[in-house]
Amino acid sequence: MINENPYVVSFGEVLWDIFPQGSKAGGAPFNAAYNIYKSGTDVKMLSRIGNDELGEKLLEQIKGWGITTDYIQIDHKHPTSTVIAKIDEHNEATYDIVNHVAWDYIEFLPEHEELISNAEAFVFGSLSARNKKTKQTLFKLLEFAKLKIFDVNFRPPFIDIDLIKELLHKADIVKMNKAEMKQIMQFLSEEYKSEDESAAYIQNHFGIREIVLTKGSKGARYFVENHNYGFTAVPITVVDTVGSGDAFLSGFISKRIQNKNAEEIMTEAISLGAFITSKAGACPDYDRKEFEVFKSKNFI
Repeated sequence: MINENPYVVSFGEVLWDIFPQGSKAGGAPFNAAYNIYKSGTDVKMLSRIGNDELGEKLLEQIKGWGITTDYIQIDHKHPTSTVIAKIDEHNEATYDIVNHVAWDYIEFLPEHEELISNAEAFVFGSLSARNKKTKQTLFKLLEFAKLKIFDVNFRPPFIDIDLIKELLHKADIVKMNKAEMKQIMQFLSEEYKSEDESAAYIQNHFGIREIVLTKGSKGARYFVENHNYGFTAVPITVVDTVGSGDAFLSGFISKRIQNKNAEEIMTEAISLGAFITSKAGACPDYDRKEFEVFKSKNFI
C-alpha cells in the first residue's frame, strides 16, 4: 500500500546549541528533521524536552518552522538539553554535551508502534542511546521500522563500542564519515586498508545493504550492495560546518524514500550539505527555491 502522506520519523536529541554569538535550536536528529521538512517531506520529531523556559522556547521555535511537536515529550524532572558549541579557526565545531537531560529519558508509548510502522524511514543516531531509558525506547521502536537509517555521528566521550555494534546490526542504511569508518574497523579489530575494502567488510559483517560515506571537501561515496558510486564535493566558501553532515543526510533521505537513482539521491545530498555549510548554523532560514538555484549552479 502506498502511503498517501509519506513522512519520516527522526528520533533522538533536540536541544539548544550555545554559541559565542547566541543560542540556536539543534541536535543532529533535529537538524536532519528540519532539512527533511525543508525538502518538502513531512517529518515527525520524536524527542523529549524539559518542563522549563528553554523547553517552551524550543517548542515555540519548532512550531514556528511548521514542524509538528506532537511527538516531543515533556519531562517534569530533567531539564531541556543544552550543548556548548565552539568553532575553531578552521570553522570546525566541537561540543560539550551535558548529561542527564530530558532526551535521555524518552518514553515508549503505545501510539509509537503505528507512528513508526507507517513511516517511510526511521532515522536515529547513537548519542541518544547513551542512557538506558532512551536506549530501551530506541530498540523497541526499531522493531517496527521498515527502513532503518543509522547516522553514526560519534560524540566523545559518549561512544559505546557494544552499542555501536548492536545498532549497526539493526540498520538498513548507515551514514558515516571517514574517521568513523576507520574507528568502526578498529572496533572490529580489523586493519583499515581502503574505503572500498572497509565498506565491503562492514556491509558483510553487519548485513547492511547501503553505506553512505561522507568525506567533506573530497566528496562522498555510496555503497549499495555490490555497487559503489563516487561523487565530488561542491566548491563553496565555508561559513561553518555545524549540521553539514545532518543536511547531507536530509538530502539523501528525501530522494532515497522516493526510490530515485543513486546519482539523483547523492546529488541532492551533496548539494544540501554544501548549501548549509555556506550558511551560519545547522537550521538557517531558507526556502526551497533558494536551494534549487544553488543546486542548479553546480549540477546542470
